[in-house]
Amino acid sequence: MSRYGWTMSFRHPDRDQLRVEDVLSALGNPIRLDVVRILDAGGEHNCTSVLHTLGMSAKSTMTHHWRVLRESGVICQEPSGRENLLTLRRADLDARYPGLLDAILEGSRTDGGR
Repeated sequence: MSRYGWTMSFRHPDRDQLRVEDVLSALGNPIRLDVVRILDAGGEHNCTSVLHTLGMSAKSTMTHHWRVLRESGVICQEPSGRENLLTLRRADLDARYPGLLDAILEGSRTDGGR
């Protein structure tokens, strides 16, 4: 709960609401694809650690990217104290579009991604 008495919550689409065009659009951006590569290692990551891994320092520049990834159903973003925890929605993506995430991540590696 915030100091004002409310808790921030984020909109996350249900698995059956995921749309392939939204997922592909979200993953078509190099910064967002880098975020997904980091989250694909598993576990929860706070926004600051992801920014540090990306070599970025300004949280404000990432707000748009977090929203696109979250609203497309690629990540889950949950408040935790003063941070937000990020997780990849791998199970939902794999159930809805089997092999898609693996193909994109493998393609980005062979194309010279990290």
